[in-house]
Amino acid sequence: MHRKIETIGFDADDTLWQNETFFHLTHDRFAELLADYTERDHLLERLLEAERRNLGHYGFGIKGFMLSMIETAIEVTEQKVPARVISDILDAGHEMLRHPVHLLPHAQETVEALAGTHRIVLITKGDLLDQERKLAASGLGEFFDGVEIVSHKTPEIYARAFADSGAARAMMIGNSMKSDVVPALEAGAWGIYVPHGLTWALELAETPEDHPRFREIADLGALPALLDEIEG
Repeated sequence: MHRKIETIGFDADDTLWQNETFFHLTHDRFAELLADYTERDHLLERLLEAERRNLGHYGFGIKGFMLSMIETAIEVTEQKVPARVISDILDAGHEMLRHPVHLLPHAQETVEALAGTHRIVLITKGDLLDQERKLAASGLGEFFDGVEIVSHKTPEIYARAFADSGAARAMMIGNSMKSDVVPALEAGAWGIYVPHGLTWALELAETPEDHPRFREIADLGALPALLDEIEG
């Protein structure tokens, strides 16, 4: 007998484990390094502009963030940024690449429980090596039937990831309305939004509140009950 939901996709960063927190901490450090040249708010606006401009070149992830910080430092100092500051920016980025993986509440027990009843896949974007490192360190890798590390999340990506069951019998769980929910809905799957509290400005999108396959839950601990409700 077929389940109404056969495949469950999980986002990684800020859905299963902390990520944006480390970017915010690095923002603070970056602002301190450039405090003699510009105000924090202006600096971070310029950084966001650089990140948006560079997405097509560097993609998502820490390495692109590092390069955008360096580019911004050069711009706001009118090419006078000291080598020491560049070195400190690189050090901050290297620290981010080494940071431990901190699972979010209910991630472990929810993934483990659903792995026994559904086909589950990880669908995340960012730097390949960094995402592989975090997945290995998370202890969750053994529970996934498939892993997709992509440069962008599109309806086509979700259709491919959910091909075994069909998108209509699939569900995507994530903290990004723009990347996890909206394109999954467009592919024909369910889109389940799990707010994180810290969301990168480039991941914001309008909430599809009236969509019949959209749901929002407070945390991953509420996912099994939601599944029971949907599957009847």
